[in-house]
Amino acid sequence: MEKNIEIRLSGEGGQGLILAGVILASAALIDGKNAAQSQYYGPESRGGISKSEVVISTGDIIYPEVADPDLVLVLSQVACGPYTKDIRRDDAYVIFDANTVKEFPKLEHGRIYKLPFTMTAHDKLGKPFIANIIALGTIVGLTNVVSREAIEQAVLARVPKGTEELNKTALSEGFELAKTIK
Repeated sequence: MEKNIEIRLSGEGGQGLILAGVILASAALIDGKNAAQSQYYGPESRGGISKSEVVISTGDIIYPEVADPDLVLVLSQVACGPYTKDIRRDDAYVIFDANTVKEFPKLEHGRIYKLPFTMTAHDKLGKPFIANIIALGTIVGLTNVVSREAIEQAVLARVPKGTEELNKTALSEGFELAKTIK
């Protein structure tokens, strides 16, 4: 039986986490892997809690939701408590946006990192809304769960026309951030 890689992307509505999950699952399919993506968001269109979960495997996926996360991304304060409490392994990555999360939960497990996704998006690219793509680049650069070619192809297939170069640059910024924690 192949081990599933379970990834949770969490934050607030409007941060593009559902899209990021769809992109990550699409990249897995491009690489010839199996993927299941699920999502939750509150009734608010922006600002309410949201998450996207992606399970990736080279084998069959029996349960399509994250039960034992390998990586949890947290892009907002409101997502800290609810989406980090089930981390049970010391080798799980827990990555917080250093700019949008100010109070960190006390976690008994996980490798905890604080990275400047929003600041990088704002300062280097002039577009704070692209932090989700930077985070995807970091996840791929850190875990190699999908190939860089597949994530780029999946991003370019899902972003609005005319933003392709911006999104490719955002992925590159994410790959660079991953190098800071390896």
